[in-house]
Amino acid sequence: MKTYIINIFIVAAMLSTGCHSGNKNQHPAAKGAHEHAECDGHDHEDLEEEGEHGDEIHFTEQQAEAVGLEVEEVTPGTFSHVIKTSGQILSAQGDEATIVATSNGIVSFAGPSVSDGAAVRAGEAIVTVSAKNLLEGDPAAKAKIAYETALKEYRRDEELVREQIISDREFEQTRLRYETARTAYEAQASNITASGVRVTSPISGYIKNRLVGQGDYVSVGQAIATVSQNRRLQLRAEVSENYFKALRSIGGANFQTSYDNTVYKLSDLNGRLLSFGKASDGQSFYIPVTFEFDNVGDIVPGSFVSVYLLSNAQDGVISVPVAAVTEEQGLTFVYLQLDEEGYKKQEVTLGQSNGDRVQILQGLKQGDRIVTKGVYQVKLAAVSSVMPEGHSH
Repeated sequence: MKTYIINIFIVAAMLSTGCHSGNKNQHPAAKGAHEHAECDGHDHEDLEEEGEHGDEIHFTEQQAEAVGLEVEEVTPGTFSHVIKTSGQILSAQGDEATIVATSNGIVSFAGPSVSDGAAVRAGEAIVTVSAKNLLEGDPAAKAKIAYETALKEYRRDEELVREQIISDREFEQTRLRYETARTAYEAQASNITASGVRVTSPISGYIKNRLVGQGDYVSVGQAIATVSQNRRLQLRAEVSENYFKALRSIGGANFQTSYDNTVYKLSDLNGRLLSFGKASDGQSFYIPVTFEFDNVGDIVPGSFVSVYLLSNAQDGVISVPVAAVTEEQGLTFVYLQLDEEGYKKQEVTLGQSNGDRVQILQGLKQGDRIVTKGVYQVKLAAVSSVMPEGHSH
């Protein structure tokens, strides 16, 4: 029994000695940190509070002024339900005219400037049509000869009918031939030149497209070129049949071009809804929706655009400009302004976009100040602020 008790005391002593020796063998830096944490009086909550703004981005006022940085305060407002689709810009009815040949012959353009996009005035000659070297002869010359012959015959028969040498019926036939020849000749008389028949533009505008080339043969009524005034345009959107019930609530639209990435609002272009289809054409699953608007910018008729149809406006929705949103590895972010020179990257969840603004479902609240211009400069500042110390180019 005595031996057993002695063994217990020996084991206890060894354990006590091992614990103290472990503290003595502790790394000095770790030991000092442990003692410093005990003597300093700061707990882990203080350390967390100290690192709370560790992700703050420093961007000076001078840098902000240099890049034209702009900030917007988040305020809930009205945001319309959006149907995103595609469409095409068309010329409005009445703002476009087709120039047609008034005579058979060979086409000769008035000058090298007569090309697509060239400006023309009403009454300005576009082409000259000549048939002088053709087997069938010059129609203008034929019309002149026919008119002069009919005129002589008409004047002669006027005297004969007075003297009752010919009947009134014969005279009426002579007058009919004369009126027909006169009409045909006068239709071209003002445009007949030494080189052929001039074909003029009926309206002022620009040449949308040339339909014939230099030296081509044309016949009467054949289209030569199209002239557009480009004052009013139409937006034709193609909407899936899935949205047919929502078409009645559509009140406006925005569209974005591919050649300048500008988002145009029909509300700013005196736009209005003309009509929407009541059925598909059997060859497509899309229903047309047509708007008309003023062309106050460089909008190209015939171009294809992205269309954002607007309906069912909702109040109290938080939205931000599309330019304020950035994307990284599938996540979307905006940059908050914390103070005059402090910014923070904030993850957000996006909703619908009307091309100009995008709905924010999560991540922002009223009163937040977000960067709307100079976003990528702030993003670059965030990247540079985490570069390893001593790294330079």
